[in-house]
Amino acid sequence: MKHTLSVLVEDESGVLSRISGLFARRGFNIDSLAVGPTEKDGISRITMSVRGDNRTIEQLIKQLYKLINILDVQNVTNIPCIERELMLVKVSTIPDNRSNVLEIANIFRAKIVDISNVSLTLEVTGDPGKIFAIQQILNEYAILQIARTGKITLVRESNVNTELLKKSLNYNNYSLYS
Repeated sequence: MKHTLSVLVEDESGVLSRISGLFARRGFNIDSLAVGPTEKDGISRITMSVRGDNRTIEQLIKQLYKLINILDVQNVTNIPCIERELMLVKVSTIPDNRSNVLEIANIFRAKIVDISNVSLTLEVTGDPGKIFAIQQILNEYAILQIARTGKITLVRESNVNTELLKKSLNYNNYSLYS
């Protein structure tokens, strides 16, 4: 199972290296990683996705707490969260398919950030499902390059689980990607 960990750390050199070293020594691969400053000076948030069973992830969290400069570790996998990723995707276009790619961009609310005679570059922001869905559709149009950020997440203070709402309501295909 894939788990999402949110780790608050002191913004000191070597913190990320110590964390990645811990994961490597334990034989874990980090599927997604995003690091950035928080609302407090000198503190950064690391959001990572890691595969493992519940017991293994609990052990990993205990090991993280033993590292210096770690302030808090939270497994947010089963907590209502807001999740976002950013993807830049360059798609090959010819006059015959350019309008199709533009229509897909419009449906997914992607921004066109570069255009040439032979390609379009789109900026797509959304939950990981949206990013996956547009990438699958654009595969039909010869993707030239992709750059993706890691997933970032914040716990929902409202405790509303929007994933459950999506499943319980009858959304049409387009509203799932907004």
